[in-house]
Amino acid sequence: MAIDNSVAEETAREAGLDFVRDIIRDDLDSGRRAGIVTRFPPEPNGYLHIGHAKSICLNFGVAEEFGGVCALRFDDTNPAKEEQEYIDAIMQDVRWLGFDWGERLFHASDYFEQLYDWAEHLIKAGDAYVDDQSQEAMRANRGTLTEPGTNSPYRDRSVEENLDLFRRMRAGEFENGARVLRAKIDMGSGNINLRDPVLYRIVNAPHPRTGTTWHIYPSYDFAHGQSDAIEGVTHSLCTLEFADHRPLYDWLIEKLPVPSRPRQIEFARLNLTHNVLSKRVLTALVRDGHVDGWDDPRMPTFAGLRRRGVPPEAIRAFVKAIGVSRADNLVDVAMLDHAIRDVLNRTALRRMAVLRPLKVVIENYPEGDGEDLEAVNNPEDPEAGTRPVHFGRELYVERDDFMEDPPKKFFRLAPGREVRLRYAYFITCREVVKDASGEVTELRCTYDPETRGGNNPPDGRKVKATLHWVSAARAVPAEVRLVDRLFLSASPDASNFAADINPDSQEVLTGAMIEPAAAAGNDDTPLQFERQGYFRRDRDSVPGKPVFVRTVGLRDSFAKAMAKG
Repeated sequence: MAIDNSVAEETAREAGLDFVRDIIRDDLDSGRRAGIVTRFPPEPNGYLHIGHAKSICLNFGVAEEFGGVCALRFDDTNPAKEEQEYIDAIMQDVRWLGFDWGERLFHASDYFEQLYDWAEHLIKAGDAYVDDQSQEAMRANRGTLTEPGTNSPYRDRSVEENLDLFRRMRAGEFENGARVLRAKIDMGSGNINLRDPVLYRIVNAPHPRTGTTWHIYPSYDFAHGQSDAIEGVTHSLCTLEFADHRPLYDWLIEKLPVPSRPRQIEFARLNLTHNVLSKRVLTALVRDGHVDGWDDPRMPTFAGLRRRGVPPEAIRAFVKAIGVSRADNLVDVAMLDHAIRDVLNRTALRRMAVLRPLKVVIENYPEGDGEDLEAVNNPEDPEAGTRPVHFGRELYVERDDFMEDPPKKFFRLAPGREVRLRYAYFITCREVVKDASGEVTELRCTYDPETRGGNNPPDGRKVKATLHWVSAARAVPAEVRLVDRLFLSASPDASNFAADINPDSQEVLTGAMIEPAAAAGNDDTPLQFERQGYFRRDRDSVPGKPVFVRTVGLRDSFAKAMAKG
């Protein structure tokens, strides 16, 4: 699967043009549809992830664009894997992403009685039967892509016997897996999904909404299309893996007395480099302790992205940029990072934070003295104003900003070298202090009082580096978590994902020093730590020692790639 970084269709995407919208527009213009009704139908068996963003934005987006409505419908047909925790999380995620279903909150379980009646309708019409074969036998008799399947020995049961068995299945007389209800279509069909698919299976487990009322539950294929029809869905938008299921979708709609006839349309799902967008894998990551829960900032779940500080408007912009197509592709995660930076660059307040501190003593600055200097909160937003930053005799700078024996192109601090401190003064390194092991522990410097505010001195001399810093007297200790890709390879193998986990996916720095303005308050306002990246205060913060998680770094590899063409 090729990585798609192309922006060739940008004009069409900006105009909201794609094949799904073309179909909807044609259906409306031709009079085949009088209005638009869509739905987002998640299964409540896990947390939503970035891959779901495309479906959410598409379903809610086209409904809004064409004056229609979109529902949130939980496909709650598998009680063994469903939990209220997931239902609550999904509702929170959809709202966080910026969409609202209003009063159109539905569940497939709302229709269990109607679905059961329609199953009996199929039995009475000779289009469904109860099969006693084991799962293994049904799998063996299903055939292959090149060989037809074999009819079940129970396929020709009478209508009366099928009704009796199906009603007893509902009553809870049989154990899990003892029997299933199958559609009677064609075991020789070239489409395996039409080889007598399962419509109902026995699951003797309580349901989060219906309790122990039901002992049989409909399959996704049986519940989905009929739920669409009940809700008056006009366009059932699904990902490409459901294309082979569309003939079954249409067969059931044709065979049943449903109140409307929805149209299924398939589009390519969102695949993202350095990510595995599989509920099975995400569940395993949490279950096996590879991450610290569904909202670990390294996870591609909305919960993880939210905790990492990703703004929802960036996700919406990303989805719009990649567009809607029928062809599968692999989108570079750098494109998502680009969208995140674009939003945060405009909205994040600037602050200074030294992640790996090295002490600096300004020898010619008066002891016990200090001053407040003016710093800009956001150069992209003049209305964000300024803030005071304290300057004094003792400071912290980034350890990586000093080299005792620098190479030719290293322009930051070194013995005898002058640099600019952002918003402050020019300083020159005069002496390097080391401990017994030879580790540099302190720099002795002097400052030029003629350069207040970081301005060039009257003699016109210039420097090649500007460093961030914090006042040692006012610095607040903090923990900073540098989050990186969870997987090393661009296309991780879902069947062996653990082998590809990045051992350096998170670096925890416990000795960072930040300016007081960064530690003020207790909200999750996005911040840019100057020269470091964008960060968000984490819920693990404690009084006196905030914790920050890096949302994304400052370097934009995607923008550079686009500039090169």
